[in-house]
Amino acid sequence: MEANTRSTGRLPAAFLTPGSSSFMDFLGEHSPELLPGNRPLPPVQGAIEAPHGTTIVAVTFSGGVVLAGDRRATMGNVIAQRDIEKVFPADEFSAVGIAGTAGIAVEMVKLFQLELEHFEKVEGTVLSLEGKANRLSTMIRGNLGMAMQGLAVVPLFAGWDVDREKGRIFSYDVTGGRSEERGFAATGSGSMFARGALKKLYREDLTEEQAATAVLQALYDAADDDSATGGPDLARRIYPIITSLTEDGFKRFGEDEVSELARAIHERRLEEPDGPRAGLL
Repeated sequence: MEANTRSTGRLPAAFLTPGSSSFMDFLGEHSPELLPGNRPLPPVQGAIEAPHGTTIVAVTFSGGVVLAGDRRATMGNVIAQRDIEKVFPADEFSAVGIAGTAGIAVEMVKLFQLELEHFEKVEGTVLSLEGKANRLSTMIRGNLGMAMQGLAVVPLFAGWDVDREKGRIFSYDVTGGRSEERGFAATGSGSMFARGALKKLYREDLTEEQAATAVLQALYDAADDDSATGGPDLARRIYPIITSLTEDGFKRFGEDEVSELARAIHERRLEEPDGPRAGLL
C-alpha cells in the first residue's frame, strides 16, 4: 500500500474517511508508534537529566478563569531556559499549562490541540469542556510508561464552560487521574507555595485583573521558596505568561499589561517582602 501511495500521490481511503472522532484512536490504529507513550526508550541508568517545566497556577473569577505559568525550565540544579512558554491554548475556550518533562509536555499539548480540532471537524460540533478534560486524562494515562522512567507530565487544564457559563479548572496526577478544582489550583514544583498564597488571596468576587494579580502574587511566592520556579525577571523583561478564558474565548495578556502588574507587585514587595497580609479573622 505504501508503494502504491508513493506512485499515485494519494492517501489510502482509510485516511480520508476516519472511523473515529478521536485522532488519538485513529493514529493508534494506523501508526501507533507515533504516539508519545508507545515510543521505546533505551535502558535507563541513573537519573534522567531533561528540562522540566515547573509552576502553573489557575484562579476562577466572576467572568471566567485565569491560567498562568512562570518561565523557568530546570535540568537538575541548572537553569535550562529562562523564557520557556508553559501555557498554551487548547482551542477557542480552553487552555493547558504544563509541568513536568518539557519536551514531552509540549508534544502532548500539540497532540491535544489536534485531537480537539479533529473531533470538531469530524463531528461538526465542539467537544464539551468535560469531554476535553477527559481526553487530556486519557493522553496523560498513555504516557504512564514514560512517567515511570522519570519523564512525567502533569498539566493543569482550564476553560470556559459554554453550557454552565463559568470558568472551570481541572488538575491531574501522573496516572491521568482527574479532579475538578474549586476556586484555584496549582501544579509543579512550586505548587505548594503558590497554593498557600492563593488560599489567602482568593475571593469569589475577583475581577479579571484581580485574578491576574493573584496568580502573579502566587508565582512570586513560589519563586521565593522554590528554586525551580522563576519569578518576574525585571532586568531581562521576562514575565510569567498570563491567559484568561471567558465567554469571549481565549486571551493572552500583553507583555505591557503583565509588566505593569509585575512591577507594581515588585515595588510593593520592596516594602513587604513576604507579600500581602491576610487578616487573622
